[in-house]
Amino acid sequence: MKKQHPLPYLLFFLIAVPAIAALWYGYPGGDTPLLGAGIVLLLIALTAASSTKVADQWENAVVLRVGRFRTLAGPGIFTIIPLVDTIAYWIDLRIITTSFTAEKTLTKDTVPVDVEAVLFWKVTDPKKAALEVEDYRSAISWAAQTALREVIGKSNLADMLEGREKLDTELQKIIDKRTEQWGIHISSVEIRDILIPTELQVAMSMQAQAERERQARVILGESEKQVAAQFEEAARTYEHNPTALHLRAMNMLYECLKENATLVLVPSSVLDTMSLGDISGITALTKGLADQMKAARETAHVIPETAQKEERREEEKPPS
Repeated sequence: MKKQHPLPYLLFFLIAVPAIAALWYGYPGGDTPLLGAGIVLLLIALTAASSTKVADQWENAVVLRVGRFRTLAGPGIFTIIPLVDTIAYWIDLRIITTSFTAEKTLTKDTVPVDVEAVLFWKVTDPKKAALEVEDYRSAISWAAQTALREVIGKSNLADMLEGREKLDTELQKIIDKRTEQWGIHISSVEIRDILIPTELQVAMSMQAQAERERQARVILGESEKQVAAQFEEAARTYEHNPTALHLRAMNMLYECLKENATLVLVPSSVLDTMSLGDISGITALTKGLADQMKAARETAHVIPETAQKEERREEEKPPS
């Protein structure tokens, strides 16, 4: 509802104050001319207040005279004839937004969806908007909702999710064609959200995950092929250079054994290939090291016992 401008009230106050003063001073003494002037001023104040109107910069007033269209007034100050002219509509000429939805609407591939959209529109002909349709705001909302349902029914779910811009353009053309006769221009339509059933969301998520896993496996296979090609090239290099192969084998063993005293079991065939000797030699070496460590532990155990016996002998020896 339009907010009343204070100018008509100010005019009424400025004219009504002298009228009230004339009535106040003329009534006790029965001064007929003064009373008449007061009544006339009071009627002028009422007429001025009811005939003076103010339209804001962004709106027009649709003025009817005795029920028939007279003119579009505004913006600014304008006057009407009281009891003869009436203001049927205050038409806002700015761009207006209207949100609308389509719930549980089936797509072309029979998937129920909920779609939320926003409509940007503007009144270009206030006369048509006031005279050609009863309530142009409600008419625009219903026309937009109907057009949205129509577009959804002609589209597949995949097309709706991937091509929102195309749907926006198609909706704008349909709604603009319907509202053009009402003096309204559709600036744009934007789909805000497309809601699909939870079960379908889970199925689509599983499908997307399976597709990502397939791509990962393909990438891994390509990587294995590249690694195999590099190994093949390295094998050709070592084929005629046994020294390089021997050094590489030693380096590999060093990398395996240099941290945390790692124990590595190497097959004898691999040792023969690397010219590191038979596995029996490695076994004998390991056994010899184990015997040496055992003898060292026994020696360390005997030395403390011998020291204790010597101390006892010293204590038992009589003093000289």
